[in-house]
Amino acid sequence: MSDDAIRDLARQAGIAVDWQDATGAPHQVSIGSLRHLLGALDLPCATTDDLRDSVERLQHGPAEAPLIVTMVDTPTRLPGVAGGTAAELLLEDGARRTLTLGSALVPPIAEPGYHRLHVAGREITLAVAPRRCLTVRDIAGGKKLWGIGVQIYSLRRSGDYGIGDMTGVRALATQAAVEGADALALSPAHSLFPFDPSRYGPYSPSNRLFFNPLLVDATDTLGASRVKAAMGTAVDPATPLIDWNNAARAKFSMFRRLFDDFALHDLQQKTPLAASFDQFKREGGIRLEKHAHFEAQHAEDGAPVDYFIFLQWLADTAFARTQGALKAAGMKIGLITDLAIGLDPGGSQVNAKPEDFLTGVSVGAPPDPFNTKGQNWGLTSFSPRGLLTSGFDSFIATLSANMRHAGGVRIDHAMGLKRLWLVPEGGTPADGAFLDYPSEEMMRLLALESRRHNAVVIGEDLGTVPSDFRQRCRDIGLAGMDVLWFQRDENRFFMPSEWRDDAVAMTSTHDLPTVAGWWEGRDLELRRGLGSLTPGDRDERDRDRSALWQTFTEAGVATGSPPPADQPIAAIDSAVAFVALAPAPLALIPLEDIIGVADQPNLPGTIHEHPNWQRRFAKPAGELLQEPGAAERLRLLRENRQ
Repeated sequence: MSDDAIRDLARQAGIAVDWQDATGAPHQVSIGSLRHLLGALDLPCATTDDLRDSVERLQHGPAEAPLIVTMVDTPTRLPGVAGGTAAELLLEDGARRTLTLGSALVPPIAEPGYHRLHVAGREITLAVAPRRCLTVRDIAGGKKLWGIGVQIYSLRRSGDYGIGDMTGVRALATQAAVEGADALALSPAHSLFPFDPSRYGPYSPSNRLFFNPLLVDATDTLGASRVKAAMGTAVDPATPLIDWNNAARAKFSMFRRLFDDFALHDLQQKTPLAASFDQFKREGGIRLEKHAHFEAQHAEDGAPVDYFIFLQWLADTAFARTQGALKAAGMKIGLITDLAIGLDPGGSQVNAKPEDFLTGVSVGAPPDPFNTKGQNWGLTSFSPRGLLTSGFDSFIATLSANMRHAGGVRIDHAMGLKRLWLVPEGGTPADGAFLDYPSEEMMRLLALESRRHNAVVIGEDLGTVPSDFRQRCRDIGLAGMDVLWFQRDENRFFMPSEWRDDAVAMTSTHDLPTVAGWWEGRDLELRRGLGSLTPGDRDERDRDRSALWQTFTEAGVATGSPPPADQPIAAIDSAVAFVALAPAPLALIPLEDIIGVADQPNLPGTIHEHPNWQRRFAKPAGELLQEPGAAERLRLLRENRQ
């Protein structure tokens, strides 16, 4: 068995056998890595017989694909069906049509949706997608919209057990709506690991179909009096950092007291609340049941399965109420959720349908000038073969869950719609390779779910991204992200008019320095502590400050000389006004930049060296936008977006 045969199999499976790094230097994936990656795709090649069987399996594909993705007003080819065959089409709205397939083509269908085609003794789902996602411009009414980005846990309110929740989100968002905001972009709210509160990183979830109940105020479902009775002495620390272990355990104890009371009174007496719970349980179906069983199996206190369904019922109600409140307050978009790129392989979603996900590999990134060893995120993602075999079942469910109570969704590492860098188990990131995904089908399904849920879609497309991918995103209405720090070349920052007109304009993100932190050089000090600061970095930052201030001046949002590094207020004001001038249909400013704090929520590449996902704002959520500095930046946003 030759190495060339293994490389041929890898290419057929969508694995890139070679790649170029950020400098353009070529690299070839080792045969050992290719064997491992092919094995993860259930295409073993350890022996000649393995190789032959894997080639045959690839060539034939799924025996009968349960779902075919197409577009509106486009004929659809059916593999293995002869022309002239009679068929019946059952539209999603219940209407029936009798068809005769011409040259094995289904005639064009004008109605988007999931329709069922009965042909030759088979039932095939036709996912008929619109040509584009719902875009911000579709709903903006000619306005240039703006919003605020926030980490849910960072918000503070009385009685929140030391963890920000959706009541805090509403307090912030309703005040933002009064100021003219049309969106509030959230950190990921995926279900984590209630039996292990130390695993609080929002981008390493157990299940992306369900919520993290720690971000919920049970008052939304059960009312203030019942919650107050269950709280006892409320944990409401004034500390600037979350103690996740203690705060989570205290809050889950309160939830358990609420559930025991609910089970004793409402479920036994069949109250209206019990009827609502039962309906939620029925609608959640097998996915909710499996998730709750997984969490119950890992619970230390023997909590029943219904307790974990109860937690999801509380969460679902809280998110639904929050989105309803934001729309009622006049926001055109409301909540924008955040869909993490991957999953913990030991979590409940992978446990429920392991055949839909990759095993034995980890999602990451190849070596580049900023991460010379590459990155291994310890996450898994969808199996391309699993997607095709299951009719994209888990992918569709994940999109739907994250759009269910939102007006938009941000897709982390949007390149995952096209390809992912996979690291073999036991290997280094440099041993990895790119794996292709069925991009066209996934993009079309994204457009279909966007329209079905009336939700805009934002794709995180920072870093090195192929131009053809950005063009495809533009064609299908998937908005990119233009972040101030990256809108530049080696010598200058770009003027707002040079930014994209179909991306979301931003000052920064959770993984990057805040404006105050960048201006002060706080990020450089962090890198110095980690030993990654180079001798010329401080001089380069001095030059960058001057260059950025010069661009601010040319754009008319600043005057005079640049302020000193330890006086960032004028730079923050100018940055907000500058980003607001971009032609983007939506500008999103992190709350950290609205109120002018220096510390960033997360420092990639660190675990214990930096308090990632722990920082809380000092003042209550409803008061944050009333600070003089925040009020001034909101004014600048409003005026410059106009």
